[in-house]
Amino acid sequence: QVQLVESGGGLVQPGGSLTLSCGASGGKWFPMFSMSWHRQAPGNQRELVAGISDGGRTNYADFVKGRFTISRDIRKNMVYLKMNSLEPEDTAVYYCNAKSTRLDINSWGQGTQVTVSS
Repeated sequence: QVQLVESGGGLVQPGGSLTLSCGASGGKWFPMFSMSWHRQAPGNQRELVAGISDGGRTNYADFVKGRFTISRDIRKNMVYLKMNSLEPEDTAVYYCNAKSTRLDINSWGQGTQVTVSS
């Protein structure tokens, strides 16, 4: 499996911004992974926030469209989630996921806490 390490979470005021980072092992195989960010708030199920395919196509949950941007750096084996206009409802633990059906990969990071509060 792939080792994923998230960073960049923290406390931010409503309307503020954060950028989450996820570093992935997997070396030369990283370009073959579809990467995504998910989140889970207390009492809620984990939900998809944004994804980026191995071909670079992106998709977003309706609740973050226009506010969040997912990107990846193939050379650094990194994926990012730029979050703008944060709302208290965005408070959750954010998880990075790497998936490849061809390589039988479905790995999760340990999560990073994002808290939006004044």
